[in-house]
Amino acid sequence: MHDLAKTISNIPMKLNVRPQQRRAIGIAIGLLLAIFVFVSGIKALQIFKMIRSPQIMPAVTVTSAPVKQEDWAPRLSAVGSVSPVEGAVVATELGGVVSEIAFENGGEARKGDVLMKLDTSSEEAQLRTAEADLQLARADLERARDLAARKVISKAEIDAAESKFKQKEGAADNLRAMITKKQVRAPFDGQLGIRQVNVGQMINAGQQVVALTSLDPVYVDFALPEQHLSRLAKGLEVQVRADALPGREFKGKLTAINSMVDAVTRNVPLQATLENPDHALHPGMFAKVDVVLPVKEPVLVIPATAISYAPYGDSVFVIEKKKDPKSGKESQVLRQQFIRTGEARGDFVTVTNGLKAGEVVVSSGVFKLRNGMEVTVNNELAPKPELAPIPTQT
Repeated sequence: MHDLAKTISNIPMKLNVRPQQRRAIGIAIGLLLAIFVFVSGIKALQIFKMIRSPQIMPAVTVTSAPVKQEDWAPRLSAVGSVSPVEGAVVATELGGVVSEIAFENGGEARKGDVLMKLDTSSEEAQLRTAEADLQLARADLERARDLAARKVISKAEIDAAESKFKQKEGAADNLRAMITKKQVRAPFDGQLGIRQVNVGQMINAGQQVVALTSLDPVYVDFALPEQHLSRLAKGLEVQVRADALPGREFKGKLTAINSMVDAVTRNVPLQATLENPDHALHPGMFAKVDVVLPVKEPVLVIPATAISYAPYGDSVFVIEKKKDPKSGKESQVLRQQFIRTGEARGDFVTVTNGLKAGEVVVSSGVFKLRNGMEVTVNNELAPKPELAPIPTQT
């Protein structure tokens, strides 16, 4: 600094100026140097105070939720598929030419309704011949019985007449049965699928015509590990959800427990029955199944949004009141608490270890927080968690 001042003071000497001018220039330079030193000292003092003083961060606004104790009925969860109580692909017993289709694709059918007819013109002609032969055989039998009553003919002749009559009667019945079998009828009430034949088509015996499914009620087939077998019983409540029907829950009963455990998977095949009056569930649908056990257990629950998930462990931020020993001011600070989680239902998750009922945790925005941070709570715009949430988009 001294060398800089000496250099600046020598500038007027090097310049060819008068002594009065040199004196004025020197005074001006001295004032500038004094101002520079004064400002530098103030800034250095401010930086020193900032380094020595503690960092005061503004409080972060968060939403909160209490740790609640509730009674939840334990559930056994699994995945399964919807299947019909009655379902079949209707097929023909005999071959022939399709003469009439009497149903609409996707329509309803009642038991006994005619779905399709095959051409029976040949069988009907043969039936008329057989009926004529039957009528003649009946007349021969009546005459033979009359003669036998008068002891005119032998027992062998009347037996022959009776045999001929029964043969003709059987032939006529056989043709009637063939004509009946060429009419495909619905075996039960249900909903039809898409037909697989057309009018005029030549089909063989066993040709599939249309799928027929009973949609109310329906079954849900699923399986649970064998260690739950002792907790299962017919009549337990079953709750079913389908990805294709978001926001809806179907309730039914556990109606069948398989007598054998699968030797490969060690699972017990199960079946539940559900009412399906609006035919919303269709066979083959993927289903999420919960078997509700009859005994309720106390659990601690918090919103799922309060949990910070990490590879080293899940944690929450507990809001605690802290008093400043110097100023006596009370504030709310965060304490990071590691927890163990259990079952999840809706927007809630159970906590098996790490929290106590009545504690308050941060319910949203936990990714931006850290241990010991000061916060303020504002729950005016906080979303309300639900056990059975229904998204607004559904």
